[in-house]
Amino acid sequence: MSDFYCDEVLSGKTVVQKVRETERVLAYFHTRPFYPVHIVVIPKLHIPSLVDFEPGDDALLLELMGVIREVAAQVLAEHGSCRVLTNLGDYQESKHLHWHVVSGKPL
Repeated sequence: MSDFYCDEVLSGKTVVQKVRETERVLAYFHTRPFYPVHIVVIPKLHIPSLVDFEPGDDALLLELMGVIREVAAQVLAEHGSCRVLTNLGDYQESKHLHWHVVSGKPL
């Protein structure tokens, strides 16, 4: 099964507009946005979903949540509101953990 985030974004094949980057986390504007503001936050390590974190991944989870918090605060300050969400199971189209930070009505 292909993984857009590993195969395209993290490999550099698909160029993205970065919002925030740390050693282990990347936040960027969605390549096909569903909202006027649509930012994706991913770990650089392949983790299939939120429920697939291992006990040793606590530091990565904290780093990921820190980036999500920073991006959400920025969107909130600039646009007055935002949603932060992740999907699981059949709702998760790409099986690489990712969060959406969005604002506005769906396009």
